Amino acid sequence: MICAIAALGFAFDTYSLLVLPLIVRPALMELAKVKPGTAEFNQWVGLLFYIPAVAGGIFGLIGGYLTDRLGRRRILVWSILLYAFSALASGYATSVTTLLILRCTTFIGVSVEFVAAVAWLAELFPDPKQREAVLGYTQAFSSVGGLMISGAYYLAVTYAKSLPMINGGHEAWRYTLISGIIPAIPLMIIRPFLPESPVWQEKKSKGTLKRPSFAELFRPEYRKTTLVTALMFACSYGAAFGAIQHIPRIVPGLPQVVHLARAAQEQAVSKVQFLQEIGGLLGRFLLAFLAVRIVSRRRLLRVFQIPGLFLVPLVFFYPAVHDLHMVQVGIFLAGLLTVAQFSFWGNYLPRVYPTHLRGTGESFAANIGGRMIGTSAALLTTQLANVMTGSTPFTKLAYSSSAVALLVYAVGFLSSF
Repeated sequence: MICAIAALGFAFDTYSLLVLPLIVRPALMELAKVKPGTAEFNQWVGLLFYIPAVAGGIFGLIGGYLTDRLGRRRILVWSILLYAFSALASGYATSVTTLLILRCTTFIGVSVEFVAAVAWLAELFPDPKQREAVLGYTQAFSSVGGLMISGAYYLAVTYAKSLPMINGGHEAWRYTLISGIIPAIPLMIIRPFLPESPVWQEKKSKGTLKRPSFAELFRPEYRKTTLVTALMFACSYGAAFGAIQHIPRIVPGLPQVVHLARAAQEQAVSKVQFLQEIGGLLGRFLLAFLAVRIVSRRRLLRVFQIPGLFLVPLVFFYPAVHDLHMVQVGIFLAGLLTVAQFSFWGNYLPRVYPTHLRGTGESFAANIGGRMIGTSAALLTTQLANVMTGSTPFTKLAYSSSAVALLVYAVGFLSSF
């Protein structure tokens, strides 16, 4: 039951986050009345990617502190409920500002849930090999969430006309957002049966649990760990938000897709997204398999970093502007190499902080490094696309994604030393 709830939470974390790359184009066309490829459109895309990430980073850091103060289970449950009901409400947004606000609350819930769930699992399974396996395989369900959102969007696009009207229309992006309510249903039933972390509970009851402190993260014994993990987490997120998550807006400009009707274009987008998530799922399972077999954490990470440094920028530099079939293969491999790194951090971070700092330390790396700094790559990519060379807006976006992917992969690899 513990593993099932953790897997459900991880799956819908990704489900709620990856819905944006799929729905941002049709949502902005309806709510903001802007044309794809224009400077105003790119600005809104950057804001919708980055402002919720900043909100998630700030409140996620606070959530990590509260995880250490109030307990892992309590924060885990409320964070899942927050992002589930925010996703439901966002499907009824009538303005781009409302959508932005609700994306912020969704991101806050996701940011807090990851930290609480990782700390919870790490302390419920004290045996090192069992812990590594549990953290690795439950996090693999994050990519199942990506598959689910790809499938949900495809179904919404295909069958939107048969669903009840929302705001006077049958827009597929609204139904896709609303489906994010699903994890709240089983959680509300199972919540009373979930155990608290025994390590945290014992120290709390005996009065030996130290008070968490943000300042302690920068004391000599933790400073290097805090700064390097935050930077490398930022690079992992930078590859996803600065390159991979822009692929749904690049695919409609490919020669095999550009002349199709809008519904057919969106179906092509969902298929490419599906392959990327299959790659991510395989990458997470591969990480889980290798985590208990490769002792060196540095060597384990480089299994994914080194090939990604060459392959991910290449995918966006050439296939993404020339051929749909090459993109499908390339994005599968890019997803495998990039998404596996997210599971790496979930396995690594609980090892380097004590109980009273575990949530706070994980939260700094994941939320300040990953959510706030790393996701700014999305804003960098969209702004770079305005000045990048290229014959079409799709080509410019592909080239800017390639440049950002090369930058963050190079910085991540150098930081691994």
